[in-house]
Amino acid sequence: MRYLTAALLVIVPFCALHPRQASALQKATPDAVTRRALPLNISGTVMDTTGALVARATVQVQSANGTVTSTTQTDRNGAFDLPGLPPGAYRLAASKTDFETQEIRFTLGLTEPQTSLRIVLTVSAVTSMIEVEGRDDDLTGIANSATQGTVGASEIQDRPILRSGEVLETVPGVIITQHAGGGKANQYFLRGFNLDHGTDFAIFIDGMPLNLPSHAHGEGYADMNTVIPEFVQRVNYEKGPYYADVGNYGSAGSAHLEFFKTLPQNFVQVEGGMYGYGRAVFGASQKLGLGNLLYGGEAYHDDGPWTHPDNYSKFNGLLTYSQGDDANGFSITARGYHGRWNSSDQIPESAVPLVGFFGTLNPTEGGHSQRYSLQSEWQRQNAHSDTRITAYGFYYDLDLFSDFTYFLTDPNRGDQFEQKDRRWVAGLDAHHRIFSRWFGRRVENTFGLQVRNDWIQNGLFQSEDRIRVDKTDSSTGNTLPATTEADRFTETQPGFYVENKIQWAERFRSVIAMRGDVEHFDVTSLVTAANSGTAIKVLPSPKASLIFGPWANTEFYAQSGFSFHSNDGRGATQTVEPVSADNPYPNTPASRIPALIPTKGGEIGVRTTALPHLQSTVSVWYFHSTSELQQSGDTGDTVASKQPSNRYGVEWANYYTPLKHLAFDFDLANSRSLFTAIDEDDAAPESLGGKRVPEAVGLVISSGVTLHDYKGFTASLRLRYFGPRDLTSDGAYRSQATALLNGEIGYRFNHRWRVAVELLNLPNRRDHDIDYAYTSQITPAATPAFTDVFHPVEPFQARFGLVRTF
Repeated sequence: MRYLTAALLVIVPFCALHPRQASALQKATPDAVTRRALPLNISGTVMDTTGALVARATVQVQSANGTVTSTTQTDRNGAFDLPGLPPGAYRLAASKTDFETQEIRFTLGLTEPQTSLRIVLTVSAVTSMIEVEGRDDDLTGIANSATQGTVGASEIQDRPILRSGEVLETVPGVIITQHAGGGKANQYFLRGFNLDHGTDFAIFIDGMPLNLPSHAHGEGYADMNTVIPEFVQRVNYEKGPYYADVGNYGSAGSAHLEFFKTLPQNFVQVEGGMYGYGRAVFGASQKLGLGNLLYGGEAYHDDGPWTHPDNYSKFNGLLTYSQGDDANGFSITARGYHGRWNSSDQIPESAVPLVGFFGTLNPTEGGHSQRYSLQSEWQRQNAHSDTRITAYGFYYDLDLFSDFTYFLTDPNRGDQFEQKDRRWVAGLDAHHRIFSRWFGRRVENTFGLQVRNDWIQNGLFQSEDRIRVDKTDSSTGNTLPATTEADRFTETQPGFYVENKIQWAERFRSVIAMRGDVEHFDVTSLVTAANSGTAIKVLPSPKASLIFGPWANTEFYAQSGFSFHSNDGRGATQTVEPVSADNPYPNTPASRIPALIPTKGGEIGVRTTALPHLQSTVSVWYFHSTSELQQSGDTGDTVASKQPSNRYGVEWANYYTPLKHLAFDFDLANSRSLFTAIDEDDAAPESLGGKRVPEAVGLVISSGVTLHDYKGFTASLRLRYFGPRDLTSDGAYRSQATALLNGEIGYRFNHRWRVAVELLNLPNRRDHDIDYAYTSQITPAATPAFTDVFHPVEPFQARFGLVRTF
């Protein structure tokens, strides 16, 4: 929710006549002027007083006698175009729900081929607040699929969340979990995938990618702990491999987090709660020279309910300077994150009598991480084109200690291991969009270039109590060296795309695109020289979308496309297996894996607003992956499966606002994931295997009711259902469902002070946050056992907050 003060209409017409042209007009005869009176165009951009572009605003032009000459609506970029107007005097009105209608009068002369307007809508006088663009906005005529959407800041702030990564659970069908300490990246689930820590789900922070390729812990690792939810203005999301501007990791979907450049209000917020929870956040923005300066920070601590406290502390900082707006302007943003934590990792069910439901088998697990970034955005837009350039660079490191099998490999020193990742990254994302007409039809052609380079040094090490040591493999007696692998390498990812959008008819448009990507690795192994080398892969990815309608406020979509995810660069040049618990034998030959794994998919969908106040979408989809990345319980890393896989499913999303202050949402997603052949490697012991993809998400339900700012009160009650999942390919092991009910209630005393309380896991259910099935050994003398391994959800807890705005 953004609280705005009224602002005046700002209009910048670009209609100046050249002196010579004026002189020529004075000398022209009336007949000559009439012959030159060709149709003219008027275009422009509509935004609100914060500079946010306003989509689906109605723009109407009337002649001097009041006759409506032309009507249109702004597109997703807030832009409108009204061609074919004869010279004369006009009145233009721009309007949208919750805004005051803005009217201007203007005259189109004979010599201006184009008049461009910039219109700022102010908040309606009946309310001092507006919704940031979100799920209540009608995307009919704007979106290219039923599974594209936007979640606004008010919807994020009104949602009770346990951890910052749950901002992404505002995307229908997405589940966020955690199998270790709070400072580790979340586990993501979507569309039949256990996405590990980010594989096949691309996340962007103001256009800067969050995913990390060839990461020490898992491919595509994306740590949302760097995000301060209060600064997120909106989350734009899309699902499936159909979007040309999304490359690596975007096969299942992508989320684009956009952050405020100026805050609706400056604020200070403090929170406290059970289990050592404490948090302080502040944010402020002010004019500085010709632009605006925004700055803020977060200090956070949480022990959690664990027998061995997490003692997770993190600090986030944000500094942005911007000028102009989203259409014409620039910004420079610096971000910083530092976190340190202990970790109570997943435990086998057989360990619960030994250490308790919230216990750990290794109290020395944990880690620390930091990320510091600098990025710049520049954009220019007019009636004919739109250009946007984002450049970024960041430093990142992680030192992570984990133990998933306890005493299976070495009963004396245990199975703890260390994963270390340090990298510098630089990248560029640029596109140029051209607006034109082909044979009278509106056309957009976009040309994009994306380049990213990671300079990486990472490694895998054997450790005991966070100290690197040699170990002895219990099954062979072979020594496992302290350094399993250590590499220094460069990963370069250039990509380009061309996209064409055509409005063929009033109720039919198409989006056709071609994307090309190159993956190049240059690896130097610091342990095994034979694993050094280079690898390169080129992959084309065509995409297409057809949009029909709207009829009766209902639009239909058909899409298909190809995409990909990258593999770890170390595997692309590896010829000798590292000596590890998985392979205790030196000099074991290994086969190189492909640098890029192609994927493809298709879907049909419907979006309707036929029922008043209800936004509803339905989609049926199919997806094929040439290779599957799955978690290895023995190493904590991700490994590629031998078999391709198929997925298919259905999604149904609803957002209903019967009253101004009341909203209901109900989102359901169900999917099925199968290998194309029998998978023996991921089956239960003594099983012949099956075709089920382990840990693939099935049924997901997210539903809630929100009362927003009614006589000072705000309240929310939300249900999150994470359905049962197969843990082995034969289905012999299967998780239970997880159902959580969370609530929040707040009260605003006046325009300065607000209090709130979050109530998490209201029924105090002892469900599992995540489940796996593999062999482990819980004590040095225990018998190894294949069993369900889980991480519990956190029990009921209350968190209190106090906010002061100024």
